[in-house]
Amino acid sequence: MLDRRKFYINGEWVDPIEPKDLEVLNPATEQPIAVISMGSAADIDRAVAAAKKAFASYSQTSVEERLALLENLLSIYKRRYDEMAATITMELGAPATMAREQQADVGVGHLQGFIDALKRLKTRDRLPNGDVVLREPIGVCGLITPWNWPINQIALKVVPALATGCTCVLKPSEFTPLNAMLYAEMIHEAGFPAGVFNLVNGDGINAGAALSRHKDIDMMSFTGSTRAGIAVSKDAAETVKRVTLELGGKSPNIVFADADLEERVTGSILECFNNSGQSCDAPTRMLVERGVYDKVVQIARRVGTEAKVGDPTKEGSHIGPLVSHIQYGRVQALIEAGIAEGAKLLVGGVGKPEGFETGYFVKPTIFADVDNTMRIAREEVFGPVLAIIPFDTEEEAIRIANDTNYGLAAYVQTGDPKRAERVAARLRAGMVHINGGPHRYGSPFGGYKQSGNGREGGLFGLEDFLEVKTVHVPDAA
Repeated sequence: MLDRRKFYINGEWVDPIEPKDLEVLNPATEQPIAVISMGSAADIDRAVAAAKKAFASYSQTSVEERLALLENLLSIYKRRYDEMAATITMELGAPATMAREQQADVGVGHLQGFIDALKRLKTRDRLPNGDVVLREPIGVCGLITPWNWPINQIALKVVPALATGCTCVLKPSEFTPLNAMLYAEMIHEAGFPAGVFNLVNGDGINAGAALSRHKDIDMMSFTGSTRAGIAVSKDAAETVKRVTLELGGKSPNIVFADADLEERVTGSILECFNNSGQSCDAPTRMLVERGVYDKVVQIARRVGTEAKVGDPTKEGSHIGPLVSHIQYGRVQALIEAGIAEGAKLLVGGVGKPEGFETGYFVKPTIFADVDNTMRIAREEVFGPVLAIIPFDTEEEAIRIANDTNYGLAAYVQTGDPKRAERVAARLRAGMVHINGGPHRYGSPFGGYKQSGNGREGGLFGLEDFLEVKTVHVPDAA
């Protein structure tokens, strides 16, 4: 078992002020793979002090200097790429193929996207009225990241902070801390000055809250549940710091009769099940035009039946376990609620798949004849569970799609480009995918309503870490 009890503070791996051990479990075996320390407010104080001290000089570095450091980091990440993929498989349970092709890949893609954006960033503008506008690093940033796409969210927060001249303290999820500690090793090797990046493990109630409340933190960037995002916002309010949030989702996927049903329904279901359903932007509500509803249900039953779970250390397209017993229990409760509320169970259901009594494995599950008032249509399940809802008209589809507290992503499947654009414009979501259009590195990621505020990725992601200063110059003589 790995001993990873130390925190990375001020350029060194240091012991916690007060030891408090936590075992990190492999979700496929339920066996411990590492022991970490759970940080306290005192550990956060030490990390924030290091970041505050480093900000004085790091904020004055040139774009060219920071680009060189980021290029170093990119080279190191590529060299240790397989190590990152294997780490995510071990602590998250992401199947080996998916971990290598998706989970680890984001560390390259987002970093390159930020490098490209930094080269385009204008830090000084002159307005038509003659005044000068400067864009400057906001200061010391507190970063809290989740377990479901761990290095994805770390890269989307740490890299723009470092790119813009900010310093930071990262608190990764205690369920998947090992990839974050590996990333800290890479940042150290890349040559970032001491104190610019710091890492403290811990839970949200103690370490996370201490970070959000800290008077010397200028900005909080949080990804996780809406409930936890509200807590971060309340904790940060006392010191009126900037808060950006990337929260939950219940993304609608509108399937019109003129879509390529075989291709788009199959692809949509596989997207819903990807990462064992543990994606905030997953297309978990499939809204289907009534005229093709029966055919879509037939396709969904076949695709769902063919979906398999399997050992995450093996190559293949199978689904791995959920991250923890806590998440497993939540998903089981919502599957039970779907059955109790009268949705038609097409595939899957409660309990573990046959042959997987050990590990937090869930049956890929599809419900049909769902009403948008049911819990499985309202609440974020965060497991491989799909709800299929019929609609009659385009207007009704848009109404059902927008009838949610969330607004992260939406999906439209149609053979009519004009309809696709028309519907996309009316969906209250931060991102709309048309006919399988993927999210691309460098594009903004974020949502409306209770899915959060702010945007991550590319130029928009850099801007969240910058303050705007106006310099009023004298009138020309």
